[in-house]
Amino acid sequence: MSESPIFYEVFPLSLTRQGEEVCGDQVKIFRSSQKTIMVLSDGLGSGIKAAILARLTTEIIVTLLKAGAPLQEVIETVMGTLPTCRERGLAYATFAILQIHHPDGRYNLVSFDSPPAVLLKNRKPRRLETRGETICGKPLNLCEGLLEHGDFLGLMSDGTLYAGKGVTMDPGWGWDEIGACLAKAAQNGLSSAERLVQAVMKETRQRYGKEIGDDATFVGVLARKPRRLAVFTGPPADKSRDAACVERLLRFEGRRVVCGGTTGNIVAEYLGETIHTDESTAREDIPPVGDLPEVDMITEGILTMARTLELLKDSGGAASQLPVDRNGAVLLARKLLEADSILFLAGESVNPFYQNPQLPRSVSIRRSLVTQIAETLTRFQKEVTIEWL
Repeated sequence: MSESPIFYEVFPLSLTRQGEEVCGDQVKIFRSSQKTIMVLSDGLGSGIKAAILARLTTEIIVTLLKAGAPLQEVIETVMGTLPTCRERGLAYATFAILQIHHPDGRYNLVSFDSPPAVLLKNRKPRRLETRGETICGKPLNLCEGLLEHGDFLGLMSDGTLYAGKGVTMDPGWGWDEIGACLAKAAQNGLSSAERLVQAVMKETRQRYGKEIGDDATFVGVLARKPRRLAVFTGPPADKSRDAACVERLLRFEGRRVVCGGTTGNIVAEYLGETIHTDESTAREDIPPVGDLPEVDMITEGILTMARTLELLKDSGGAASQLPVDRNGAVLLARKLLEADSILFLAGESVNPFYQNPQLPRSVSIRRSLVTQIAETLTRFQKEVTIEWL
């Protein structure tokens, strides 16, 4: 689990051109314990061809940078790999490459034919100072800097910068207006990159009016305090470890959730407290949530976690896409999506109600659910650790 004092939250959002099935802008994010790599590419034109060009660009760049390839080799490979468009005789996709070094917050940004980035520092928009460099005959803009706590960096495609121009004939949307939109949204707090990105894309959508005239993407990076979550679910296989597992949970620095009736009782007994349930959260297929001192939420186990898994998959990684309902599965999914790193303390004691005790633990329902939830969260760029108890 990362102990870095700053977490670099990355959130992309796109609008697809009217009449197209796929977006010609593509974003790929890679995160390790030491660095974050984000690439935004805008393929020539729109639709399937543009999406292929952009996807190839992002995949090549991230793959090579992960392997430590120098920038010139990365650019050479991209330019030499992109297929040529028969109609225009071009192999073309713009790109912006952002790399952040976690230990000190240093970043470098390389862009080819992409709109200028917006930096929010002290909630005020700034233009980045860039220098030009030519690699493989392509003019690039490069810059370096430091992302400190509370800083927000926004990257965009042309469709965002020029939203509505030539469609609604509205000349009043550009870099300055995007910066002002971000600054206004930041006045209400810098809680998440998602909220700031949503503000820009909501305005972008309105600028296009009835018809989105171009693929539009905005990617935000927010430097903020990391959000950590521990989920204790299922009694340990060895009952003598109950107290040690509860202590492990209570020592955790971050939010704490307990999933499972028996697991909740173990924690309540250790604390000498009684679980109080909130019946207003009960649904036909999802039991109510409860609360205890020192624990943020208690839910039922298998049924709630199974529904949570479905909600996570449907959300695409965005908490804003969860249903507007206050039940155990939605509340658990929201906490998981709002966290940056998640620790599962997963007990392997077999519940005979859900599991044939003759089957090995490796095929237990709880183990399967925890594993699938962890895999889904990992795809959403979450840092996930499972400790089997």
